[in-house]
Amino acid sequence: MHSQKAPKNGLTCKMVLQAVGKVLRKSKTKPNGKKAPAEEKKHYLEPEYTKVRVVDFDLKDLVALPAREIDLNEWLASNTTTFFNLINLQYSTISEFCTGDTCQAMTAYNTIYYWYDERGKKTKCTAPQYVDLVMTFVQKLVTDEDIFPTKYGKPFPSTFESVVRKVFRYLFHVLAHIYCAHFGQTVALELQGHLNTLYTHFIVFVRHFNLIEPKETCIMDDLSQVLCETHNHVTER
Repeated sequence: MHSQKAPKNGLTCKMVLQAVGKVLRKSKTKPNGKKAPAEEKKHYLEPEYTKVRVVDFDLKDLVALPAREIDLNEWLASNTTTFFNLINLQYSTISEFCTGDTCQAMTAYNTIYYWYDERGKKTKCTAPQYVDLVMTFVQKLVTDEDIFPTKYGKPFPSTFESVVRKVFRYLFHVLAHIYCAHFGQTVALELQGHLNTLYTHFIVFVRHFNLIEPKETCIMDDLSQVLCETHNHVTER
């Protein structure tokens, strides 16, 4: 984004996300011959999994806009791009298990997410097709200088906040699908701590800046409540 002195908590936020990303990049392999645990209803809510994290920062302080040091749009743009990269990376760790046969629709339990094109046409996709559409769409946005400017002095468009809201809504769908359809594989890869950390940071961030309507995230409220209430209880480092 625009060049300026990086705020202290901005650096800390970046360090946290980079740490998660570094481990995820090293873990893009099959589960070393392990068979993924049998999926159970909301398996991810079991205490043995919800207590596992990889950082012990206070995320509420971490997501807050650095006072007088950075513009709101700059902060939203930086975090949007970073969350996009990490969620894309997180999905890539289980993508071989997410196929048109195993995931014939983009679902999160009893919710089906449909893709709407630029003309508003509604399409039911397989999960991998939907995720590919999301990632392609967001990649195009965050690399568009007219929407996510990186040159100093270039203004953000008046529609920037609505664009960011749309991006975060789509990224939430991907996270919800990973938890609901692929948590077993995530555990087999021993990446549940990274997924929990990423999800908790994501939810704290969108709540702080009111980026997603509560009705959009209510399907995962039970997980959000557990993780956000205990996000300082770390058992994995």
